[in-house]
Amino acid sequence: MYKNLIYGSNTLVPLSNGEKVPYINFDNAATTPPFYSVMEGINNFSPWYSSVHRGSGYKSIISSEFYENARRLVLDFVGGTPEYHEVIFLKNATEGINKLSFRLLEENKDNVVLSTFMEHHSNDLPWRNKYKVDYVNIDESGRLSLEDLEKKLVKHSGKVKLVAVTGASNVTGYVNPIYEIAKISHKYGAKILVDGAQLVPHHPMDMKPINSNEHIDYLVFSAHKMYAPFGTGVLIAPKATFSKGAPEFSGGGTVKIVTSDFILWDDPPYKEEAGTPNLMGVVALINSINTLKSIGMKNIEIYEKELTYYTLEKLSKIPNINLYCDMDVINKVSIIPFNIEGIHHGIVANILSLEGGIAVRNGCFCAQPYVQKLLKISSEEMEKYKLNPNLPRPGMIRLSFGLYNDYIEINIFLELLKNIVMNREYYLNKYRNPSFF
Repeated sequence: MYKNLIYGSNTLVPLSNGEKVPYINFDNAATTPPFYSVMEGINNFSPWYSSVHRGSGYKSIISSEFYENARRLVLDFVGGTPEYHEVIFLKNATEGINKLSFRLLEENKDNVVLSTFMEHHSNDLPWRNKYKVDYVNIDESGRLSLEDLEKKLVKHSGKVKLVAVTGASNVTGYVNPIYEIAKISHKYGAKILVDGAQLVPHHPMDMKPINSNEHIDYLVFSAHKMYAPFGTGVLIAPKATFSKGAPEFSGGGTVKIVTSDFILWDDPPYKEEAGTPNLMGVVALINSINTLKSIGMKNIEIYEKELTYYTLEKLSKIPNINLYCDMDVINKVSIIPFNIEGIHHGIVANILSLEGGIAVRNGCFCAQPYVQKLLKISSEEMEKYKLNPNLPRPGMIRLSFGLYNDYIEINIFLELLKNIVMNREYYLNKYRNPSFF
């Protein structure tokens, strides 16, 4: 529908037979291609590119003003409050969560962080070596259990400092009820962090007023998943979170005064952005936000849900396809995990690429505990992978759509998938690698 907005959308890629076909990218949950507007924005700003906060020249003033004004534009896009929130620009959402984990560490180490069993590793691992971490469970369909969330909050008797939850799963696409989670968390004195990496590019986001019990305290997301490469992520946090203490990375741009025996840190967000800022990454992000707003996030959400429902319905009718998500696309972004019975996910991904020019992701998507639960792999069974990490890993194939994907591409994929199922032995003989198995 919006293919004309995407740079490189007509790129041809080779198949195993040497023929070239248009690339079909169903791996948007990993990273998205750039908007034309982003590439044009980069080129248009390049003549004015200069140092940020480090020069008095005209170009430096222009660059610094753009960079600082970008914080306001980001807050406006997600419903943040300029008087209350700080916007910190980092490499990606992962760095944002890690930064927050270090800063909260300066407070009571007996505090508990509640993560969940559906998190990306980035919203799990940073907490493990700093706090007592507990995990909110999922139900039989793989959706988050709000009942277990409240149970865990009661269990820890007010010691839960933070509930760290994904806005939308990068495995199943399930959209979590973040406002209900916020209400429950605030009821027990906990703040909420939303990992918005999979939510913000596909769904309207509103952090809600700070006096609302539905308010989202912390939000992270990555530009490279919203059609803006060049390595920028965003952490939005209350100003008070970073008003005291030292940053985990120090150096240029983080201080007001330094002597041989004294450091006076700069105010946030500056002390949290060590080194030369990634101005061009922020330029890319702002141009992406402008394009997304011009389309309308609600329009994007509706269109991608239509693609997802269409694909789910067709997949459910193909024999030997195992789906690992339910059919409720109302509470879901455009991600579909599946397997073909009897064919390893790695082989299926290779076939799709080499026979159809179709890019998917396969494996555990940096969410191994969640995938293990969805595949019903016991802890006893996982022991063999701990003992021999080189064994072929369990996993899935993941489709993830962007706003530019269309029904023609989906139908090409479905026809190839049917062909793989009907001619399983042929494809296994052609693509199985004995050294891999």
